[in-house]
Amino acid sequence: MLSSFTVFYFSPTQATGDKSLPKSMNETNYSRVTEFVLLGLSSSKELQPFLFLIFSMLYLSILLGNFLIILTVNSDPRLHTPMYFLLANLSFIDVCVASFATPKMIADLLVEHKTISFEACLTQIFCVHLFAGGEMVMLVSMAYDRYVAICKPLHYTTIMSRRVCIVLVIIPWFVGFIHTTSQLAFTVDLPFCGPNQVDSFFCDLPLVTKLACTDTYVVSLLIVADSGFLSLSSFLLLVVSYTVILLTVRKRSSASMAKARSTLTAHITVVTLFFGPCIFIYVWPFSSYSVDKVLAVFYTVFTPILNPVIYTLRNKEMKVAMSKLRSQILKPGQVSTLIRNVLPLET
Repeated sequence: MLSSFTVFYFSPTQATGDKSLPKSMNETNYSRVTEFVLLGLSSSKELQPFLFLIFSMLYLSILLGNFLIILTVNSDPRLHTPMYFLLANLSFIDVCVASFATPKMIADLLVEHKTISFEACLTQIFCVHLFAGGEMVMLVSMAYDRYVAICKPLHYTTIMSRRVCIVLVIIPWFVGFIHTTSQLAFTVDLPFCGPNQVDSFFCDLPLVTKLACTDTYVVSLLIVADSGFLSLSSFLLLVVSYTVILLTVRKRSSASMAKARSTLTAHITVVTLFFGPCIFIYVWPFSSYSVDKVLAVFYTVFTPILNPVIYTLRNKEMKVAMSKLRSQILKPGQVSTLIRNVLPLET
């Protein structure tokens, strides 16, 4: 434990502003945390190998599923539309959301001492709010695309130009960057001098701020207000957008709107799965942290794996494009030709 602290001199007058005492009388030893201990998902040594196997398979599935969507969209000209362009970018963000902490969580299941440096902890905090905030706004961008496609179909091509699509992708990253920068501003200057155990598998900001050796009540409220504002505002925009879309679909003929209903079902399902855990964690900050740990696993692991499943199973165009891609990759004789090129066989 002693290796987690660095001793240096700290003057109480820096914290209280009292300059009446001589410097020599105010100097005291002060310890600064240089690393945190992650308690992980479970302390059971018998359960950890099982969790290692499960989460390794889940993470591999996340990478394969989301990169398959990106590859399919890029390879099939019929999918070069605004909706699939935004879907491919959502898949990329899903990979980022799953990758900022999951690989370390998997590796920590094989070691006894689960530590993370102070700088790496801040990096995780930066990444989780950058990617999660970006994904929220990306879902809003996708809702706007569906709104234009269904409510203004005659102007869809004009409105959803290439420039607009690029802007709809840049905005989520910009908002995510502003959001995570504001979150780090609350944390980076906090003094950490005592407890260094984080009851999670990554540096979750509300849990880290609790370890600061100062009163963090106001800081915690600001963090919750910041995250809560982004989550609730994005969620309300999505609710309003999809309500208008659903009312429009209901007014039109069932034959012409059958495809729209299928697409909307996938979008609304993804929105519900993503925003449910986020709103629960940040709007109810005084809930049990064991519950928060389960929800953190849900939105960092299960949501990124459910998104490709939902969008592919309910989308005929994606299934056809994936079948075409598979047939192109696995053409008769192509695999054997590849093997001969890589591993020349002697005749």
